[in-house]
Amino acid sequence: MIKLAELLAIAGFKLTFLNSHHNHERLVKFNNIAAHSERYPGFQFKTITDGLPLDHPRSRNWFLDTLEDTIELKMKESLREVLVNSSPPVDCIIGDGVLSFALDVAKELGIPIIIFHTNSPRSFWVSYSIPDIIQAGELPINGTEDMDRLITTVPGMETYLRCRDLPTFCRKLDIEDSFMKLVVKKTRKSLQADALILNTAEELDGPILSQIRTKCPRVYAVGPLHAQLNTRLNVKHGESYDHFSNTLWEVDKSCIFWLNKQPNRSVIYVSFGSITSTSREQLLELCYGLLNSKTKFLFIVRPNSVIGKDGEGEDVVMELMEKSKDRGYIVNWAPQEAVLNHPAVGGFFTHNGWNSTLESIVARVPMICWPYFADQHVNSRVVSEVWKIGLDMKDVCDRKIVEKMVNDVMVDRKEEFAKSASEMAKVTNQSVNVGGSSYSNLDCLVEDIRIMSLKKLTK
Repeated sequence: MIKLAELLAIAGFKLTFLNSHHNHERLVKFNNIAAHSERYPGFQFKTITDGLPLDHPRSRNWFLDTLEDTIELKMKESLREVLVNSSPPVDCIIGDGVLSFALDVAKELGIPIIIFHTNSPRSFWVSYSIPDIIQAGELPINGTEDMDRLITTVPGMETYLRCRDLPTFCRKLDIEDSFMKLVVKKTRKSLQADALILNTAEELDGPILSQIRTKCPRVYAVGPLHAQLNTRLNVKHGESYDHFSNTLWEVDKSCIFWLNKQPNRSVIYVSFGSITSTSREQLLELCYGLLNSKTKFLFIVRPNSVIGKDGEGEDVVMELMEKSKDRGYIVNWAPQEAVLNHPAVGGFFTHNGWNSTLESIVARVPMICWPYFADQHVNSRVVSEVWKIGLDMKDVCDRKIVEKMVNDVMVDRKEEFAKSASEMAKVTNQSVNVGGSSYSNLDCLVEDIRIMSLKKLTK
């Protein structure tokens, strides 16, 4: 969302980026946030409460369980206060798709609102279609033998979407599950907005964008946002322009120096994002699968990312470091865009979060997909079966399978995957260049926001 904000700042808008106190503190800790305001006059950060004490661990389940009845009420009140007291008045809101209470406040105050869904369009469309899947009797899933059954009631995805590829909350036997109903409610409610923004390109998700437009005609596909931002900054300032980091973790750049010493396309980059946790047993299987593959690897292991007591799994990491001195490198967190674009990197072992998936596509890097939750199960199926730029390892964590998939992507089928990834990158990068679909869609978005602002002024 910060990258989208920066793109709108480049277009000349004055804007306020509203974040929770908690996330803003993490941004300030690891990034030069003040530089945004220095570069773009009129770009400011403000914060509101997320309803929790700053020292709360904010586990995913606890947050979602109390989202509607506690957190949203406090955030809604804080958002209304910010908007009412804004000077000059706010002309347009761009709201996160999960925080749909912004729609209520926008309508109450008569402010145009556009919803930005940061997950993948296909995942959005699957979530929208869940009531239809249930009505057709394709949910609930009846045991493990049912996992590879095709789901035929998501228009545009009938030929490849299986039970196994649905978001993990769909695996519950209770079709009245409160979390599933919450996701459907928020997905469908977002269509009440004046428009939707999606972080994709027509070339990547055209068939599904057509389906979404049957429910919401105004959909702006302006991604991949990080590539669009790079294009706009390069057009305006040149290649050497310094780009902002928006990380919520402390980056270890030593891995770039290690990559500089490795041959081209010889390293597999292993990172499962900023939220994914593994068990000690899973970490062991991943580690030994990598070791047995004989491929060089850069492995990201966040502190306390192993489920269990603090420090659990450290012995596995130490063992891996000891056994892989010649061809492995382990850090807590890496500058991912720089890593994926490094010539030494030839594959990405990923959880398939949407940002990571897009960054891999743009960088021409084939993927091994090991999804965790949210949109990642849908994304991994699309990577392997629709775009054919990687392999899907969902629901499995076995050292022999890890070894085989790493060897497939990095050795045995290396050229096949490199070719398909290169072709996908070419059309995706063209979309964000001047005259491309995403470049033009962003221009349309900017113009339409200006028109919305003018209409609001004349009311």
